[in-house]
Amino acid sequence: MTATALPPDTEADIARVTEALAMITPRWNVRILLALSGPPQRYSELAAKVSWLQNGQVHPKLQALCDSGLVQRTQHTARHVTYGHTERGAALLPVLPLIVAWAEEHLETAERPLAAIEQIEDSLTLLTRRHAAAILWALKTRSEVSGRALARIVMPASDWTNIYPPLRQLVADGLVDTKGLGAPYRLSAAGDGLGPVLGALSAWSAGKPLDRAVHHPVWGRPKAMPPKPWVSNESRPTPAAPPRLQAGASSRPTWQSRALFSHATVRPLEALAVGGPRR
Repeated sequence: MTATALPPDTEADIARVTEALAMITPRWNVRILLALSGPPQRYSELAAKVSWLQNGQVHPKLQALCDSGLVQRTQHTARHVTYGHTERGAALLPVLPLIVAWAEEHLETAERPLAAIEQIEDSLTLLTRRHAAAILWALKTRSEVSGRALARIVMPASDWTNIYPPLRQLVADGLVDTKGLGAPYRLSAAGDGLGPVLGALSAWSAGKPLDRAVHHPVWGRPKAMPPKPWVSNESRPTPAAPPRLQAGASSRPTWQSRALFSHATVRPLEALAVGGPRR
């Protein structure tokens, strides 16, 4: 873990959230987790749901998810093995609608309707930038801060100018705002809007119920209203209706096997000038 000048409990919180993001961000991980919703499945059943992956690709992904404690492999007999969510894996799924709600409010409008899974994957790309979590945490606790001061907080053991590459990336992503060279930095509306997502990831990674997210010391919003149910269109035509979930509900999202990953680079609305490019 990179040394920071943040309080030890905050530093540990950031490390846990960063680790949680690292579990689910690798390509196809979220799709496999959603494909495993419901009763445990045999490998062949799962492989049929993620048919765009070759057999040699599915097994390493499953192994990594098992190693991270999100998926459980159960060997009933030598020829009967099933895979399903662990309790930790199932508890993580209600965080996904929160990510979709944030994406639908803050990410730039796509040229075509995006499936919920694409909204999640595009959002995770932004959240896993190097030093992103520590910078977002530090900016959330201060209204504005200079780059040099932010470097002392986030990376005190490093040359302070090393703060600028990740900062420039977060500004380009639309999560951080600044008025220009030498001006202080602050969270954008999109960055501040990550509160429910980061609070929920913090609660989950600490083994607490997700409803504790509203009491998070940095990202909590005790008076926040529960997010509205979300529906996202499939990225390819499909007869099945898209999933409809209330964030935090006990039911699990329905995974649509024809939802395909969006490879376009995306940025929140704040990062774009009026009439600027869209994904």
